Amino acid sequence: MAKQSKKQQAGGTPATVALTAAGVDHTVHSYAHDPAHPSYGEEAAEAMGVSPDRVFKTLVADVDGTLTVAVVPVSGTLDLKALAAAVGGKRAAMADPALAERTTGYVRGGISPLGQRKKLPTVLDESAGAHPTICVSAGRRGLEVELAPADLATLTKAVLAPIGRG
Repeated sequence: MAKQSKKQQAGGTPATVALTAAGVDHTVHSYAHDPAHPSYGEEAAEAMGVSPDRVFKTLVADVDGTLTVAVVPVSGTLDLKALAAAVGGKRAAMADPALAERTTGYVRGGISPLGQRKKLPTVLDESAGAHPTICVSAGRRGLEVELAPADLATLTKAVLAPIGRG
């Protein structure tokens, strides 16, 4: 994987800027986003020709009153009970989309676990470790970043836990 150049960093998103600043090897993939596609994550996997098991979606949930980021494969769904347990909480529900956008600084369908406006507790589904690299949103629809799961976990201070359902 190649690091981004200074020119790419200057025109990047907060996520790509954070990766470059941290010196993390990554590859940015862009594609033409189709607003009519029913799933942002599946669209990304199809456009990049990557298995949906390697493309991870970023979801924001409310765990006992604390916004929490969940990163799970687009091929499955988020187990809210498992997410709550992973952060020592009791109850989890999906966050209000407008609140998630305001808090992260990203729009729905383009929320990245990296470079968020406010640092939130993050849980990465343990299935990420089965892949040498995974793809997550780079901060806008039609833009993905590919990186090692360990690098994502380190940068986001993520807890690894079984939070995805097949």
